[in-house]
Amino acid sequence: MADKTQLQQLESVAQLKSRLISEIQKRIVGQAETLELVLVALLCRGHGLITGVPGLAKTLLVRSLAEVMELSFSRIQFTPDLMPSDITGTEVIEEDRTTGRRQFKFVPGPVFANLMLADEVNRTPPKTQAALLQAMQEYQVTAMGRTYPLETPFHIFATQNPIEQEGTYPLPEALLDRFMLSIQMDYPALEEERRIVLQDSNNRAPLEKVVGQKALLEAQQLLSQVPVGDSIADYVVRLVRGTRPVGDAPDFVREYVNWGAGPRAAQNLLITAKARALLDGEPSPQRKHVNAVAPAVLRHRLVLNFRAETERLHADEIIAGVIKHIG
Repeated sequence: MADKTQLQQLESVAQLKSRLISEIQKRIVGQAETLELVLVALLCRGHGLITGVPGLAKTLLVRSLAEVMELSFSRIQFTPDLMPSDITGTEVIEEDRTTGRRQFKFVPGPVFANLMLADEVNRTPPKTQAALLQAMQEYQVTAMGRTYPLETPFHIFATQNPIEQEGTYPLPEALLDRFMLSIQMDYPALEEERRIVLQDSNNRAPLEKVVGQKALLEAQQLLSQVPVGDSIADYVVRLVRGTRPVGDAPDFVREYVNWGAGPRAAQNLLITAKARALLDGEPSPQRKHVNAVAPAVLRHRLVLNFRAETERLHADEIIAGVIKHIG
């Protein structure tokens, strides 16, 4: 990305990020880091799992994102009785009024949108959760033996409540691994919460359209042109391999981790670091960009053992330890 045109594109993406966050924060108070990670997922053609306690505006954030980016939006509330066809769509019998002939017609489900919100995704059984797998990985769905492509851009953002366990179904590891980022949404700061309390939640003016589908697709294409130095690629590989309790892994990883992150995590870590650099207006990723996205890329891919649970050790602490160990 050395020529003048590419440098201009680089600058335009950084400006676009600023405009998007500024517009969304007319409705969402604070949560700048969450917003940036969501934009990273979009830039990387990825999907995101947003975890946070009730009342943090997780649903509103994703809906607002679709509004400012002019993306088609669908929301589905995951419940214990939800069926796979409620997500992907189903075939119904349709009668031609002129001829009287009947034929099957496919009625697309909510997954046929640019941006789908899977609200409280852990409230539905694994059978229904699995309906997301093909869409997330292959950008298509199969129903009644026929395959239907999904329009791009296509992204799934799922939410889950970490404190409520009754009536929930933990996401299978295979599904978790398809989420490029696991985004932790925290409580707002004191002044931010004061602004939330004073905000009139019943008076939400429409947000301005900042970017359309074409500009998003162009930004996604630009990401593939971001160069990566050998030292950064090596750092990413060493960081991911450092989470596995084998070989020359740190002692604390051997002590607390059953399974570490796999090769898909390394791929995602590198591409999200590129996106973070692009959003920051920098021509190529550095270690600071890798370290910034590492928790969101790796936290849902580490399987901690019973000892870690009893000592209330979080995956983020393991990741921070690995980063420090690599130096």
